[in-house]
Amino acid sequence: MEGNVFTRAVEGVKLIRSEEGIILTKPFLDLCRLLLPLIDKFGSQMSCIKADVACNVTKLELKYASNPSKYSNLCTMTKEEVDSKIARSSSSCTHALVWLNRAMDFMVQFFRNLLEHPEWSMTQACTDSYKRTLKKWHGWMAISTFKVLIKLAPDRKKFMCSIGGSVEINAEIEKLCRTFASVLEENHKILASFGVDDIKAP
Repeated sequence: MEGNVFTRAVEGVKLIRSEEGIILTKPFLDLCRLLLPLIDKFGSQMSCIKADVACNVTKLELKYASNPSKYSNLCTMTKEEVDSKIARSSSSCTHALVWLNRAMDFMVQFFRNLLEHPEWSMTQACTDSYKRTLKKWHGWMAISTFKVLIKLAPDRKKFMCSIGGSVEINAEIEKLCRTFASVLEENHKILASFGVDDIKAP
């Protein structure tokens, strides 16, 4: 796939579902990894966040690689851990998936905010996204840390330039937010059906 990260991501979303509509593990993780460099654009203070998200992607990739046929879809991976009663463990793949999905929720909401509220600063866009996606799952320490990191967000204009901001890019961002959001919502429904979508930070 050629083009900027958003163009490639839009194409990547098309590969996530099987012909039967099942969310496939590898295409989903490939897309999440493709979006990881966007976190760098927030500034070096977000390196710990990027590392945490990358760790969750890697954990799921390793599980998938151990048996690609068996773990071709995320539902199978989660069901196995739920049946084994290890899904809620902080070292489980289910735990990694829950937090990865939430991190992607945050990014989708953040970019939606940038498109829908051109008058907002980066801090405003980040704060609103955080409140809508991650905050209710964090303890007070994580909330306090995130508040500090958000205040260090770069200037909006500088950020938009760093991602190649233009009318064409905005159209791709809108398309990605719309299509990827439906995938993330489906993941939430799957996790909820197994009773694990409410995992909180330790």
